Amino acid sequence: MCAAGRFRASGKFRVNANHKVLDAWLLVLCTGCGDTAKLTIFERTHVRTVRPALLDRLHANDLSLVAELLQDTVLQRRNHISLDWEGAWRLDTGGSDHLDQEVVDVSVRFTARIPVRPVRLIADACGLSRGEVERLITEGKVVSAIRLTGKVSGDFTFTLKR
Repeated sequence: MCAAGRFRASGKFRVNANHKVLDAWLLVLCTGCGDTAKLTIFERTHVRTVRPALLDRLHANDLSLVAELLQDTVLQRRNHISLDWEGAWRLDTGGSDHLDQEVVDVSVRFTARIPVRPVRLIADACGLSRGEVERLITEGKVVSAIRLTGKVSGDFTFTLKR
């Protein structure tokens, strides 16, 4: 395996049975060299504890299961990985005409649970630097019911006051 450290999902699973215990992995491909690596889903698990529906999805290489598992924080910690969401999101502002208004209420809706920093999202959408957005938050000109300085992956709203 090369030192690239970046992988993409192959969309395939491997399930191994040894008597009454199962192992299951999600196969991923190194983006640098193309070699296959395995992300552990479960190891040495008694066959009776695995839901039959899950086993069917693993055998069918269910792509929606791939997406579910990759967003699972337990799987990420177990395999010492983090997802790279670079370029995976966009904020549709419907144009910039409304940004000249005195007060702009913005609702952010997620179609997938992609973690993003609200400061970065607001900066990109409004054509501001992140420092400017942080200053506006400190001055109370960007307000929200959520903490805007961390990461979020769920719907939220904020108000921009000019």
